[in-house]
Amino acid sequence: MKVEVSRNGGFAGITRRWQADVDAQPDKDDWIILIDDLPWDRVPSQPSEPDRYTWVIRIAAPDRAAPSHEAALPERELTGRWRELVDRVRECGEAVPRER
Repeated sequence: MKVEVSRNGGFAGITRRWQADVDAQPDKDDWIILIDDLPWDRVPSQPSEPDRYTWVIRIAAPDRAAPSHEAALPERELTGRWRELVDRVRECGEAVPRER
């Protein structure tokens, strides 16, 4: 299962991406619990704000029975378990090079 986090917007409008392979993590079960516990069906639908970040979280599980998910959250809504997942991906995963 792959997790991709992207951050776009902000003053410069630059998009940054990070990804992590959950199956390669030593605490894989903790990752799966965290992902399963997120309220995917109750993602806040707040509009983005000028010069603020928007975070997009994508879960891709193409070879599993688990569903894939996607959520877009404005910076101020990235709290609790959402923030925990984003922080984990940024710490344990790798940055995806920007396309030119």
